[in-house]
Amino acid sequence: MRFAGTFTALITPFKNGALDEAALRRLIRFQIRSGVSGLVPCGSTGEAAGLDPEEYRRVIQITVEEAAGKVPVVPGVGTNSTAKTVVQAKAVEKLGVDGLLVIVPYYTKPTQDGLYRHFAALAKAVNLPIVVYNIPGRTSINLLPPTLARLAKGFSNIVATKEASGSLDQVAAVLSACPYSFTVLSGDDALTVPMMSLGARGVISVTSNLYPRQMSKMTAAALQENYRAARHWHAKLFPVMKALFVETNPIPIKSAMKDAGYGDGKPRLPLTPITAAAKKSLDAVLKAAKL
Repeated sequence: MRFAGTFTALITPFKNGALDEAALRRLIRFQIRSGVSGLVPCGSTGEAAGLDPEEYRRVIQITVEEAAGKVPVVPGVGTNSTAKTVVQAKAVEKLGVDGLLVIVPYYTKPTQDGLYRHFAALAKAVNLPIVVYNIPGRTSINLLPPTLARLAKGFSNIVATKEASGSLDQVAAVLSACPYSFTVLSGDDALTVPMMSLGARGVISVTSNLYPRQMSKMTAAALQENYRAARHWHAKLFPVMKALFVETNPIPIKSAMKDAGYGDGKPRLPLTPITAAAKKSLDAVLKAAKL
């Protein structure tokens, strides 16, 4: 499959504390109509850590059903146990998905060799394409470019990374160290155009839950190396991208999506609903953006 363009890191809408299946289906249809390149359920934006096993399976199943082959589905998987991650990935593989977004193990703080062995074990256990998700701010460990390059060169199904270190230097190092066929995707909406100017191929986006068409136009322009158009969309979307992180993701995007008609806006504990001050700030930005 081709990892390029805008992949939406889907929220998981709730209603009265339960999965809102109708809202999830409407959200997926909205994304596909708006031209996104792919769907990523059950990531951090989708509150995977807060879903019980049946809800987790159901969200992925619904996404596959609604996508119906129109766009790829690449769910988030991964724990801080290699054995548990392999079991989870094998189970998800059977649901008809097109790839796996696999987070770097969190909390345990493995060495670089431990990280290599973790992903190597997973690559040997599944056949699907693997996107390595590096987000040191959430995992407390940074998967370094030499380690990623070793994985990319050693395993044909480790094909991409969602890079969310926040460092353009690291992006450049990854692109330099990894094979040309290996894909870098932005894990930070606001850095998407700068990363694509270096050679990244797109984004796994929070903002595209709300503005899928606009984010897709931005990445399409960058893929065509039309950076004048890409910068235009970046400038229009940038205040929104920043406002959607005024509190911990996915708190702000769930608030915005409630107002758009998708779910009740409430994340699950230990995440809390958006504060009044943050909502006022977010709503002002969204109103001013006129997107």
